Amino acid sequence: MNVKYAFKRSLPVMAGYLVLGMGFGILLKAKGYGLVWAFCMSLFIYAGSMQYVAVDLLSGGASLVSAALMTVMVNARHLFYGISMIDRYKTSGAKKPYLAFALTDETYSLVCSGEVPEGVDQNRYFFLVSLFNQCYWITGSVAGALIGSLLTFNTAGIEFSMTALFLVVFVEQWRSAKEHLSAMIGVGVSGICLLIFGGERFLIPSMVGITAALTVLKKVLEKRHEGKGGDRVE
Repeated sequence: MNVKYAFKRSLPVMAGYLVLGMGFGILLKAKGYGLVWAFCMSLFIYAGSMQYVAVDLLSGGASLVSAALMTVMVNARHLFYGISMIDRYKTSGAKKPYLAFALTDETYSLVCSGEVPEGVDQNRYFFLVSLFNQCYWITGSVAGALIGSLLTFNTAGIEFSMTALFLVVFVEQWRSAKEHLSAMIGVGVSGICLLIFGGERFLIPSMVGITAALTVLKKVLEKRHEGKGGDRVE
C-alpha cells in the first residue's frame, strides 16, 4: 500500500523529471561532460535548477567561492521549505537526513498536499516519494547524457524546462485546491519584488515577503480553511 500510493502520487513528477533530467544530461554532454558526471551530479547534488546553472559554472571555470555563492542564491528558497517541514519530519528518525537532502520543489508539493490516507505510514510515504523522485531525475539525467553522446543539436533554451515544470506544478495545485488565497499572496508578493528588485535579485526578497505575509495572515488562512470544510489550502 505504501509503495503503490507513493508511486501513484509521484507519477506527475516522474513525467516532468524524466524530461527535465534529459535536458540537463544533454546540456551537460554538450559542454563536454559525460554520463558519469550526469549520474554523480544527480546522485550527490540533486538540485534541479542549480544543476543547470552548474553546467555553465563548470564549463566557465568558476571558482569554488563563486560556485558556493551562486548555489546559496539559487537554492535559498529551501531554507524556507526546511523551516516549514520541521514538524512534518520530526518523527522520521533515521530517514530525516535523506528527507532533508531530497526536498525539491516538486517533492515539497507532494509532501504538503494533504494528509495520507488510512493504512499508509506517513514517514514511509515521505521517504518513498523523495526516493522515487530522485530516481526519476537520475534516470532522466543519464538518459540525456546518452542521447547527447549520440545526437548533436542546438541546446539553446533547454534550461526553460525547469520553469515549465514549476508552472505545471502550480497550475495542478491551483486546480486541486478550493482556497487560493495563499497562492495569490505568493504571486502578488513575487510580482511586487520582481518590479522592485529586478529579475536577477527578486527571488530571496520574494521568499522573505511571502513567509512574512503568510505568518501574519496565518489565523485568517486557518479560518478560511476551516470554513471550506477542511479542504486543502493553496
